[in-house]
Amino acid sequence: MSPVMTFRIAFKALNRNKMRTGLTMLGMIIGVSAVITLVALGNGAQSQIQDQIKAGGTNMITVQAGNANVGGVRGGAGTSAGLIPEDGEAIRNEVRGVEYVAVSVRSQQQVVNGNANWFTRITGTDVDLPLIRAWPMKSGTFFSAQDVAGGSKVCVLGQTVNTNLFGEDGDGTGSIIRVRNQPFRVIGVMAPKGANMGEDLDDQILAPYTTVLKRLLGQENINTITVSATSGDETTKVADDIALVLRTRHKIIPGQDDDFTVRTLEEMAEMRTATMGTMTALLAGIAGVSLIVGGIGIMNIMLVSVTERTREIGLRMAIGAKGGDVLLQFLVEAIALSLIGGGIGIALGYGLASGMDRWMGWPAVVPANAVVMSFGFAAATGVFFGFYPAQKAARLDPIDALRFE
Repeated sequence: MSPVMTFRIAFKALNRNKMRTGLTMLGMIIGVSAVITLVALGNGAQSQIQDQIKAGGTNMITVQAGNANVGGVRGGAGTSAGLIPEDGEAIRNEVRGVEYVAVSVRSQQQVVNGNANWFTRITGTDVDLPLIRAWPMKSGTFFSAQDVAGGSKVCVLGQTVNTNLFGEDGDGTGSIIRVRNQPFRVIGVMAPKGANMGEDLDDQILAPYTTVLKRLLGQENINTITVSATSGDETTKVADDIALVLRTRHKIIPGQDDDFTVRTLEEMAEMRTATMGTMTALLAGIAGVSLIVGGIGIMNIMLVSVTERTREIGLRMAIGAKGGDVLLQFLVEAIALSLIGGGIGIALGYGLASGMDRWMGWPAVVPANAVVMSFGFAAATGVFFGFYPAQKAARLDPIDALRFE
């Protein structure tokens, strides 16, 4: 038989029982659509992480108070009050390769402007923070070193806070807001920055750390020291040197746990990527099982088809069809089931990924190689699971096949 005739006979056989053909393809459709969706979400997450690294700042290193092991109880970053502003100065003066240093302390407070109010994060920091995070001003100016030294009651608003206190088109520059009944003069509004590692950078107020420590918190300890290395190649070395300086300052003996945590943005991204990779692998395994189940369904239906069409096979072989022709016919049917199911699955996967991106806010990017891989895997599944039924049909004895009832 010619290839064209082989394909015509195969599609006529599949069209003979539409319901059974559709149900057979269902496993392949679910499996391929799941693979496409998961790959799209994985790629979208990777892209988002890279964007967040860029948004976080250049060559950034974060030092957080915490990681103490006191009495056998181990805490994470932020569970200890072991950092003070002088630690930041020591890093600036003693560690080579440091370009900018900003100490920070955080507090959650209700902020009031006339009839409007907003519960947000107050970040007490230093003048280097916008330089570290490459964060420009939208209006006004950032506070100065003199404001930090004098503990001035001035602040800069993030875009989210500005919108909630002064309206969508408002600008709080020059206004007076109240934080815990303390008046703060707004001297500027930061440009929109977006999210970084799941944190909305625009939903905060920046003020001199000296003011926040004295006026709002009444403490001496800080939460974080943010450092920018002069070069990306030196980030790891600078982080190690920072840890060495802080261990010396905090009188931590060899073998004793640090009371601080030093991390680079790359390390944070790797941790997040590893967690997401584990989840993606788990879900990909489930999708793989769906593909295998779909392949087994194809094999099962093809075996049933061979049994149903035994006399037809015998008649064809009696009038001259060879075993290879019969094998090719049934193999084409199995591959067609897989490819049609795979094509529908790819379209469904695209739709699911786009829907999650649009309505759920999950970033999704479908790479071209994922489509090619899914289509190729669908074809391979058809060949693998369709070969045995096709071979069984090809090996039928024409005389026995014609006698089959």
